[in-house]
Amino acid sequence: MPPVLYEQKAKIVTITLNRPEAMNSVDPETQEELVRAWTRFRDDDSAWVAILTGAGDRAFSAGADLKKMIPRVFAPGQRRDLEPGLGGITRGLEIWKPMIAAVNGHCLAGGLELALACDLRLASPNATFGLTEVRWAIMPGAGGTQRLPRAVPLAKAMEMILMAQTIDAVEAYRIGLVNKVVPLTELIPTAMEWAQTLCERGPLAVRAAKEAVIRGRSLPLADGLRLEAFLSGTLRGTEDAVEGPKAFAEKRKPQFKAR
Repeated sequence: MPPVLYEQKAKIVTITLNRPEAMNSVDPETQEELVRAWTRFRDDDSAWVAILTGAGDRAFSAGADLKKMIPRVFAPGQRRDLEPGLGGITRGLEIWKPMIAAVNGHCLAGGLELALACDLRLASPNATFGLTEVRWAIMPGAGGTQRLPRAVPLAKAMEMILMAQTIDAVEAYRIGLVNKVVPLTELIPTAMEWAQTLCERGPLAVRAAKEAVIRGRSLPLADGLRLEAFLSGTLRGTEDAVEGPKAFAEKRKPQFKAR
């Protein structure tokens, strides 16, 4: 079986880490397949929303498969300044289309970094979360040190990163790391329901709004407001921007085309 499954139903793509026997950890082959999946989703005009999850009911992903990745990343003579290494699992995830993480178990190290790269996060009650890299004298390298402090209070992020502390789903919800905790049997159905809701919104508007939020976080407020105004302006000439208000006036459901 391939280490990453890519399935599409209508406008919704489900990307599944498919190494349940290894806690859906990411080895070199899986990393390459993930990058291909991100690119495929990004470039496919028929795909509007993606769900990322793990196979089985034990783990979303335990992160990098250290037995296979460490010899490759830290081999003698390796150009550490150029090699993406363990951080390569999120390479290519600069995507403005919305993504949902359906966390179905342990979500650790690079696994949490994958979930953090998504826009919305759902979790089952058995989920655990942590950036545990410093236990092994390495550090988060796939965005964890940057995205976690933007997702939760700084003190909690520092506790999780510097002390390699893990938290359960209840605590993850309490601090805002996940949007909702649902029973394991309802996790994928709920993710599909959320994805369908996103598909019913103006797709270009959703992408522009995501871009405004993500890019605006690193800007002064005045620059962020200018970015928002610019992106808002780019929507005005689209077919969808005509269809939305027209459907509202006619009291019918809009038919968006991402144009």
